[in-house]
Amino acid sequence: MSNKKTGEIGENIAAEYIQKIGYKLVERNIHFSRSCEIDIIAIDKSNTLVAIEVKTRKSEICGTPFEAITTTKYKNIKTGLISYLQNHPEYKKYRIDAISIILTPQIQIQHLKNI
Repeated sequence: MSNKKTGEIGENIAAEYIQKIGYKLVERNIHFSRSCEIDIIAIDKSNTLVAIEVKTRKSEICGTPFEAITTTKYKNIKTGLISYLQNHPEYKKYRIDAISIILTPQIQIQHLKNI
C-alpha cells in the first residue's frame, strides 16, 4: 500500500471519528499553497472552528504518527488556518488539533486537541 493510499485511509477514518464525537465536517484537503494543506476543517460542539492534521502509519515500527508533525508542518497548518479565517470571518473561536491513526495490528485513534 502506498503512503498516499495509507494517508487517504487514515483521513477517512478520522473524518468518521470526528463526526461520531459530534463534530460537523466542513471541508477536507484544503490547499493554500504547495506546502500548506489542512486535512480536515470541522466545527466542534462548542462552535469552534477546528483545523485537523491527520497522520497515519501502518504500524508504530518507525515511530508514532504524531512524531511526523514537525515545527515547519505546524507553522504551515497555522498559516493555512489564518488564510481560511480571512475568508470566513464568521468564526471567532478556532484551534488546531491532531489525529493519529495506526492501522495494524488493529486501528488505533488518538486525538490531541489544541496543539
